[in-house]
Amino acid sequence: MYLTLLEKKDRQQQAHSITDKLKFLHDSFSQVSHYNTFLTKIRDYAFSVLKENPDALAYYRRQKRGRICYEQLRWKDFAAIRLLDYSNHEKLILKDPNLHGDTVVSEPLRLLWEGLNGKIALHPDFLEDFYQLFRQLKDERKSPRPAVKLVKKWMDRHPSGLDPEIIEIRERNRDRILSWIIRKIDKGEIHDRKYFFTSEKTLEEKLHTARQWWNERLFHLRFAIRDPESLNEILNFSLPEKTMKVLREARNKGIPFFINPYYLSLLIFDNQEALKNADLSIRAYMIYSRQLVREFGQISAWEKEDEVVPGKPNAAGWLLPPFENIHRRYPKVAILIPDSMGRACGGLCSVCQRMYDFQRGHLHFDLSLLHTRKSWPEKMKELMGYFKADKQLRDILITGGDALMSSDQSLENILDAVYQMALEKKIENKSRPEGKKYAEILRVRLGTRLPAYLPQRITPKLVHILKKFREKAIAIGIRQFIIQTHFESAMEITPKTKKAVEALLSAGWMVTNQMVFTAAASRRGHANKLRKVLNDIGVVTYYTFSVKGFMENQENFATNARIVQEANEEKRAGRISRVSSEKIKSFPDHASDIPDMIRKIREQEQTPFLATDRSVMNLPGVGKSLSFHVIGLTFDGRRILEFDHDKTRNHSPIIEKMGRIRIIESKSIAAYLRQMKKMGENLSEYEDIFGYSLGETEKRQPVYIYPEYNFRTTHEINNLQLES
Repeated sequence: MYLTLLEKKDRQQQAHSITDKLKFLHDSFSQVSHYNTFLTKIRDYAFSVLKENPDALAYYRRQKRGRICYEQLRWKDFAAIRLLDYSNHEKLILKDPNLHGDTVVSEPLRLLWEGLNGKIALHPDFLEDFYQLFRQLKDERKSPRPAVKLVKKWMDRHPSGLDPEIIEIRERNRDRILSWIIRKIDKGEIHDRKYFFTSEKTLEEKLHTARQWWNERLFHLRFAIRDPESLNEILNFSLPEKTMKVLREARNKGIPFFINPYYLSLLIFDNQEALKNADLSIRAYMIYSRQLVREFGQISAWEKEDEVVPGKPNAAGWLLPPFENIHRRYPKVAILIPDSMGRACGGLCSVCQRMYDFQRGHLHFDLSLLHTRKSWPEKMKELMGYFKADKQLRDILITGGDALMSSDQSLENILDAVYQMALEKKIENKSRPEGKKYAEILRVRLGTRLPAYLPQRITPKLVHILKKFREKAIAIGIRQFIIQTHFESAMEITPKTKKAVEALLSAGWMVTNQMVFTAAASRRGHANKLRKVLNDIGVVTYYTFSVKGFMENQENFATNARIVQEANEEKRAGRISRVSSEKIKSFPDHASDIPDMIRKIREQEQTPFLATDRSVMNLPGVGKSLSFHVIGLTFDGRRILEFDHDKTRNHSPIIEKMGRIRIIESKSIAAYLRQMKKMGENLSEYEDIFGYSLGETEKRQPVYIYPEYNFRTTHEINNLQLES
């Protein structure tokens, strides 16, 4: 009865809210009897706002672009431009991949007019978006810029895995997990040829031995949790039944389940009010959502260039070898995915960009089937031949899966092949005239999440392999060596992580981070706390990615308005001067000194972190960008965005034909805010989020720009076919 009364009260409050907002909109734009008159009135008002600011009018007309012009926009300019963009795209018809291709017609102004005239009932989320838009039109501010003191206060809400209290909790978690494994071994439910006990050992002796096993990466792979029941048992049966139901359905549908013991120990097992929600962003990666499970089996590839038909160019126009080992978007970069254990990971992220590949069975966690295939050495020769013959390639990203899941020997063989290819390319280039020389390899990267998932992988032998490769590669002109990792939360950074990063830096490899801006990670201060703690251990932030994918990632999706808000508000506290940016440019040459160099720059700039990352979305076409206009709104308040490509990057020429990219978001801003409220967030701190209807891609830091050659390369592009 009590719940029923609460529900009635909520419905009454919502009805009053809708009535008040409709009245506000009536007062803002008095009713007119004809839609065309209403539309004209809207457009005239929007233009009158923009004419007050010539830069805003030029920005709307795309006569001026870039961050400088963008930051001259007043808060109400954003709203005026959105009204005009809505008007210009009325009756826009699109297929909505969130609805499996069902047709969506965007006509927000007509729906608003019909709602104001009592012809239809407006969806509450749609109404909220318009209510906030008209409030913004009356606001004289520039876009909101919180004080650094407030930003630090937000950051302080989020603990770090290096906090003494958290370290103690993780040690208790470790022993709980190990005790569970010991019981399973003693009962004969787990058998392993390497990890077992003799019968005469006491329980305390077994725990001591198991703590030694904990330091070995193989232990965590062999004893990974592969079923929901085991997970719930370790978590003291704390998972709600509805969560267990989703996880069982996920298993039945074939979604891999693989959580290694180390990463599992990062959760907050005990119910501690002071740490409530501290591990949300980690849980969001481990525990699958209802939407993901429902969509699995019919997920469409977001990365269109990953859909490769042998003999035909991919979506970016690139002709690739007839295998599934190379992904490519840009002329200067190629992704290499080896046929090895590198096709697996230390765990499966619920928002994995390659979930489409897991769906079709191309990626999986049957580790016994992922050892290097017999045909791999011959295939690798062909792949290296492709790289050597390419005229523009200068950057190879070895990833997967996870590059460091490969064995030491497999990884060393791959790096040796890259070295030999780069050497031969350099030798052959000597006979080519100036202006006709091919681009040579300047940068080698390893894509890995193991410093977060399984830092035990960073062993002295691995460090030796990396150091040896760097020493000989520098001699042939390769200049940048980067471990490109993925931390999602400051809670993932532990003493073992810190030690692993120190080891990688000692090998001369710079460590950079890519974060995915999930709903849990989008809470106020969360991303900044991660940036700070990463900087503390010597990691340089590289990208913050908006969640990509369609309805399968709806639960984890934070709207693009929120990632723009975070970049314009919280991240602003870490902006640095051009002088400091130039200092960072030298980081790849002095990797072991990076922690100290970061500390000095932060002191000079008086900033808690260095905002060296760019906030972007991986477009479902070609490239990354956060340059967009909101051009439409669905009946349920989901925004339709039109993205332009990043003008600072060298793209495949296909973008000249491709034009702008349109994306329909999978949730409304109002729905996102309801989710934030459930996470315990104060929604008054997010009230400006609706106003961020424009995005402009940030400039790249100089450290991420390729070094110059001392010769002139050709402008020709090969391995490319632009079909009409």
